[in-house]
Amino acid sequence: MKIRILGNSLRFRLTRSEVDTLCVKGYIEDRTIFDSAVFTYAVKMVTDSEKLTAQFRDNTITLNLPKSLGTNWHHTDKVGFSETMELKNNDSLFVLLEKDFACLDERLEDQSDNYPNPKALL
Repeated sequence: MKIRILGNSLRFRLTRSEVDTLCVKGYIEDRTIFDSAVFTYAVKMVTDSEKLTAQFRDNTITLNLPKSLGTNWHHTDKVGFSETMELKNNDSLFVLLEKDFACLDERLEDQSDNYPNPKALL
């Protein structure tokens, strides 16, 4: 799972096996370990929401994906889900959860579990 944070936007990208695990088990997470703390990022299927939401508690960012949207995501061509959350301070947070496609250019990272890039077929 990859995360990208830019200002008030969060982007989570999941490989094929991560999407499968999320759809079957309802939860996935990863961690980054520092000397003084552990930063955790996770995606959880929820039944108490109709929209994709995010929360930050105890050094953890959790994206909450409504079960009604994500249950069969691994069996569809749907790339992802997005939402703009209104925050209490009159600000907003853009949240994006999407399948991770293989890059078209050469990368040193392992992309064997990424989804095939649709542009590579053109």
